[in-house]
Amino acid sequence: MSRDHVQSIRRPAPAAGVLDPGAEAPGGAEPAYLELLARGASAEAYEQPVLLARAENRPPERIAALERAKLLALRVRTELEGRRRREAELSALFETAHDLAGLRDVDAVLQAIVQRARSLLGTDVAYLSLNDPARGDTYMRVTEGSVAARFQQLRLGMGEGLGGLVAQTARPYVTDDYLKDDRFQHTLPIDAGVRDEGLVAILGVPLMLGPQVIGVLFAADRRARVFEREQIALLGSFAALAAAAIDTANLLTETRSAVAGLERANEVIKDHSAVIERASDIHDRLAELVLRGGRVRDVAAAVSQVLGGTVEFTDTADPRPLETSRTEGHAVRHGGDWIAAVAAGGELLGALVLRGRPALDPVDQRTLERAAMVTSLLLLADRSAAEAEQRVRGELLDDLLDARDREPRRLRDRAARLHADLDAPHVVLAARPEGPAADAEQAAAARRRLWSAASRLATSRHGLAAARDGGTVLLLPLEPGDTATDVARRTARHLGTAVHRPVTVGASAPVADLATRPDAGAAAYAEGRRCLDALRLLGREGDGAAAEDFGFLGLLLAGERDVTAFVTRTIGPVVAYDRRRGTELLRTLDTYFACGMSPARTKDGLHVHVNTVAQRLDRVARLLGDDWQRPARALEIQLALRLHRLGAPPERR
Repeated sequence: MSRDHVQSIRRPAPAAGVLDPGAEAPGGAEPAYLELLARGASAEAYEQPVLLARAENRPPERIAALERAKLLALRVRTELEGRRRREAELSALFETAHDLAGLRDVDAVLQAIVQRARSLLGTDVAYLSLNDPARGDTYMRVTEGSVAARFQQLRLGMGEGLGGLVAQTARPYVTDDYLKDDRFQHTLPIDAGVRDEGLVAILGVPLMLGPQVIGVLFAADRRARVFEREQIALLGSFAALAAAAIDTANLLTETRSAVAGLERANEVIKDHSAVIERASDIHDRLAELVLRGGRVRDVAAAVSQVLGGTVEFTDTADPRPLETSRTEGHAVRHGGDWIAAVAAGGELLGALVLRGRPALDPVDQRTLERAAMVTSLLLLADRSAAEAEQRVRGELLDDLLDARDREPRRLRDRAARLHADLDAPHVVLAARPEGPAADAEQAAAARRRLWSAASRLATSRHGLAAARDGGTVLLLPLEPGDTATDVARRTARHLGTAVHRPVTVGASAPVADLATRPDAGAAAYAEGRRCLDALRLLGREGDGAAAEDFGFLGLLLAGERDVTAFVTRTIGPVVAYDRRRGTELLRTLDTYFACGMSPARTKDGLHVHVNTVAQRLDRVARLLGDDWQRPARALEIQLALRLHRLGAPPERR
């Protein structure tokens, strides 16, 4: 047997797709591996030439050359596969973006996004959840590859599970075995849904619109798996497209609504000329009534007959629709009534209220507006007589504030003739006009307008008003359910609207029995003045407030120091929560401020986990509001905590 024959027996023929290392390819080992790359051979095929060369005892130089060529070829193969994968990813992103450009059905686009995410990442399941601001959680919106009904209907609270944590923190999270991962807050419904679906490895990325998280996009496998950084970035790109789809759908909805509104407005414009003509005819009838010497009640009766409802004049209408009517110059609907402002020279005098006609066509609406104009003319004619009564009310208020020796019975009789009850709770208000005045004459005119408006307001509310200290002082009864703050703010708005410039109003705490308490009126007026000065120092001109609105500064402004009320206003919800549930939110707040508002040092001081501190502070935010850590509020909260600690029984401190 020849040597060549023996050699052919020892060396088997190369397998399909494997090069024979004994057959020298032109140019050395590199062309052999280039051929493997060209054929797209598997990674295992690149080992065969080296293994065969060693089995045949090829020279070391030859084996070394094959090893170098193999490593280089594998690197090229990896790079080519990466480029093909990136090309597929970019193609999928481009197709998704193209779908968004012709968006018609947001559900279809979101479904396409989760389908492509599942395909490119090679996962068993992909799904998308959206946040529900009303319920404060996140819910399943679209799923792909899911088979469990309970999983498809899951709702995750903020911070619960992997998805709830992504929705809360706006950061991506990944786990290779969710049920064994103790980084997440596990709940029975979430864990049961994950088990039903058989999920193990989960990746979640946030859906962002600007800084706001609107949902989460997930990819998940039913086996343990490590998601690579490139895969996390790819899912984040799909999440950005999903957020854009949702935002685009919302914009389309808003656009359709705006178009519908414009169409309705166009129909109103078509009827406008007919409305003007009919309203002008009715205006002529009203003018004739005034020339014959009619009064406000005569105008109301005539308009009631024309409109088929009941019209009456009032100066105590709801301020919001009344201000809208005055600003727009039209009657506005309020519930089942219609309100038309009665104004003259920028001053609000009252309103005509039409009842019994919920539906009012444009012509009748214009009739009511014309009647309001005529009513303003009649009211201006009656003003001189009213000013005499205003002076009487001012004199009575001056006596209540200044007189040391008084007869309670006579004061009550004088007040009763003015329809005022001095025994009922009242609020003393100090009001002052704001804004620059060109000279002393203009400033005096502004004060006169303020006094006139305040006097009319006091008359309508069965109160008193007088000019004092460069402004006006009012004594108004406190209605059931009202606070001094309510009265102050309402009065500031009313007077500011009436005089057409900002008016600042400071209010006292409620006072009663003014006829029998010589010092009560003066003390209440002094408190109102302090609140007025505080508002101006704080730059809140045109606003109204009482001592209770200034936080701990209110303790200094008030005539009587009500520490309990301050503590209740500031941290009352937290105190009640601790008392009701046996929690330690107050202790946590104390420690948190003592530790410089550092959660890490707070958890050491309380000997709890930092997550527990975060959960407690989150509960405090829900009880006190998200701005509780602003410097001004934090200062008030710390003072209230100390005052509460001083006033609490020893066992509760």
